[in-house]
Amino acid sequence: MREIFDALFADVAAGRPAAFTLHHANGGSHHYEPAAWFRDRLPGDRGLLDACTGPTLDVGCGPGRLAGALAAAGWPVLGIDISDAAVRHAQRRGALALRRDVFEPVPGAGRWQHLLLADGNIGIGGDPRRLLRRCRQLLAPGGRLHAEVAAPGTRGWAGTVTVGRGPGAAESTMRWAAVPLDEVAALAAATALRVIDTRTEAGRWFVSLSPR
Repeated sequence: MREIFDALFADVAAGRPAAFTLHHANGGSHHYEPAAWFRDRLPGDRGLLDACTGPTLDVGCGPGRLAGALAAAGWPVLGIDISDAAVRHAQRRGALALRRDVFEPVPGAGRWQHLLLADGNIGIGGDPRRLLRRCRQLLAPGGRLHAEVAAPGTRGWAGTVTVGRGPGAAESTMRWAAVPLDEVAALAAATALRVIDTRTEAGRWFVSLSPR
């Protein structure tokens, strides 16, 4: 998966098309535009940033759009990503960023007041239950996890997906997931978390969770 995202970020940096669609065997799919992650702000980011009022871990920080904004606002923030290219871009934005897999040792584990899973990163690893259990370990007591999820009524999926980049492009696979808003309550209950807020902004859907 690291190689996939390194290649995507290299294409964006070179001005080449980088859009891709993930296709699951159950018919579910999700389209991504990595070039958007390089912007200074996306519609809907404001509420996500305002929710982070203390030390924040940005999981799958990408090129540092959110981690850089939080750092500029004076909040302690660490971005982690498996992609070397992503980490370099985040650092150029002024964010403290490290190449880390969220399932491996992470600085400050158990002490983060806020944790971000933006831009569909609740799909990391293709197993949302495993991911949320790990996020719970990283949060401080009373901390909050802020995740971007799929719209209610859409099809959820998890596991191995095909990465489609358009006609003529070689296909690859990775493990990812999509969690619609109306499946979050059950997911939270299964991972010792509770839903404390849901909201929508600019066509995006967000949920905030806290350890039980």
